[in-house]
Amino acid sequence: MSAESRRRTARRAWSVLAGTAVAGTAAVPLTALPAEAAGFRPADTGARILSYKWLNKGKTAFDFRVQSPSLGSAQNVRVLLPKGWKNNSRQSWPVVYAYHGGNDNWTSWTRQKSTDIEALSRKWGVMVVMPEGANGSYTNWYNGGRGGTPKWEDFHLREVRQLMERNFQAGGSRAAMGISSGAQGACTYPGRAPGMFRFAACFSGILSMSSPGIPSLLMYTNTTNGQNPYDIWGSPLLNRANWDAHDPIKLLPKMRSTRFYVSSGTTGRRGPLDPENIAPWDIGYISEKAIGPTVQAFAAEAKRQRVPIIANVYGDGRHSWPYWKREMHSAWPHMMKALGARQAR
Repeated sequence: MSAESRRRTARRAWSVLAGTAVAGTAAVPLTALPAEAAGFRPADTGARILSYKWLNKGKTAFDFRVQSPSLGSAQNVRVLLPKGWKNNSRQSWPVVYAYHGGNDNWTSWTRQKSTDIEALSRKWGVMVVMPEGANGSYTNWYNGGRGGTPKWEDFHLREVRQLMERNFQAGGSRAAMGISSGAQGACTYPGRAPGMFRFAACFSGILSMSSPGIPSLLMYTNTTNGQNPYDIWGSPLLNRANWDAHDPIKLLPKMRSTRFYVSSGTTGRRGPLDPENIAPWDIGYISEKAIGPTVQAFAAEAKRQRVPIIANVYGDGRHSWPYWKREMHSAWPHMMKALGARQAR
């Protein structure tokens, strides 16, 4: 099929898609279409788009489903579009890749109780891409040194990125943003793929995997997820080199081209955005008390190595969305500046 034929087919597919939108925010799933039939280009790994659906009448957001060789499964991706976006135009857009936390999914950032990222992003000429991350720890699993699936890093950095850039006008000016385990991913990926991200915003993520007590915490957390924690990075003692290769603080020498915004609580005490009925021993308080020192260590080491960073270690506060929403708003102007994004008209 010629390039012009693919473009015509893609325009017809998106015309059909636009015609299925309904009032409100209800999503309308479509029958899965082969990537070739819809005019979509696959990723280098062979990852392909199976299906897609608009999420609102205004056609400002959609989901698509990816058949991923890197994961050996099909997974979802949510996309928020900027004003002026048109399919098959020659214009490309800066992109924020937003990663969710553990025990959550690709819809987390857009839940009404989580953030107002849809309204915020529409004020700027920027796309937001939110891929599934499951409990994959944002890494290609070690699997006893054998490798193999799941390869979450490859899914995010290769497959989703290439599908967005080849089919939906995503540009090469990129930022990574995440909360909790997604924050660990957002502050790891710039070191795993140097030069890929101009900015990384990391809210309440473990940023020093080698800090005292942190290997045990990560192993315990991944055990409670019903996984074999040794499959992810291997043993923190016997496979230390692999842990170091995925440790944000150890990757700082490779991340000098990325600007950072990092934040967390530290005290494990109730903060100004917490409900009064939360018990002092709540896991959200325990989490921030453990995570906070790793964020402080990462920020100090970044400054020592002259990696550009803004750190907001705010003390009291729970491991929860009200703080991450606040921090997103604080980081956003810095992120837009780094991306070269313009305010929407």
